[in-house]
Amino acid sequence: MVSVGTVSNVLNKPDVVSTKTLERVLATMDELGFVRNDLARQLKMGGGTTLGMIVLNVANPFFGDLAHACESAAEARGHTVIFGSSDQLAGREDRYIDLFEEQRVRGMIIAPLDGSTERIERLIRRGMPVVLFDIHAGTGDFCSVAMDGSEGGYLATRHLLEAGRRRIAFLGGPLHQVADRWDGALKAVDEFDGAVLTHIDTVDQTIADGRAIGDRLAAMDPESRPDAVFGANDLLALGLMQSLVIADGIEVPRDIAIVGYDDIDYAASAIVPLTTVRQPKEALAHEAVRLVLDHAASGTSHVHEHSLLPPELVVRASTV
Repeated sequence: MVSVGTVSNVLNKPDVVSTKTLERVLATMDELGFVRNDLARQLKMGGGTTLGMIVLNVANPFFGDLAHACESAAEARGHTVIFGSSDQLAGREDRYIDLFEEQRVRGMIIAPLDGSTERIERLIRRGMPVVLFDIHAGTGDFCSVAMDGSEGGYLATRHLLEAGRRRIAFLGGPLHQVADRWDGALKAVDEFDGAVLTHIDTVDQTIADGRAIGDRLAAMDPESRPDAVFGANDLLALGLMQSLVIADGIEVPRDIAIVGYDDIDYAASAIVPLTTVRQPKEALAHEAVRLVLDHAASGTSHVHEHSLLPPELVVRASTV
């Protein structure tokens, strides 16, 4: 028999317990199937070491890589991350926010479906530290971190224009989700006489959506179809490429040059290696974790930061 205080020390201060007692108490816990109630412990101690993270679609390798990078960044600071994927559904995003709030996470990192929603604002009013992966966030009682998508769109489109392309299509939607890339593309096109930019909308941003658009372009008159496509993400660009490379009489990049966005692992190993705009995933993750933990530590006195990181154009065989 041991005291409640000894058991508490085994759980929270094992260094002050003798080896013999520590082994005996741990063996008894194992035999009884004891599991620590960390939620109750957090409520008592006034803090926790768990962060909640919501991404748009974990099936997209970019968000999988970003989540892994956030997990590593949090681990380096003594925290763990639990994840949820909204799958671009507002109701699911709200349910994950509810779940993480109920679990008393220390803070939340969210790639929002549509900016700072009423549910997110209510979360912030209750005192939860929140960081958004959101290019449009510039004000508000939360922090944000994003890559400069307008600059990324500009770099991608200017590269195509400097390669001699003049009929450029921007592929991806809904447009409000990728408006930063679109705005950058427009800026680049305005600098070149005779250049035209069109938008090809998509319901989603998957490889299947890219393939469907590729089939449509392959069926068009060569004189009227785009001579270059800038995909709002790599999945769209890779799906488009898959369709075009098996189409009769079309070569990439001779007939249609393709640029993607994100630089997922598959981009470099595609049948035609994909030119793309690289998002600095590790830098985004470290900044997001830093911001949410700084906010959690400073409380209501926290000064909210909005970090915008620079993109990098990675040129490969799909455009040259």
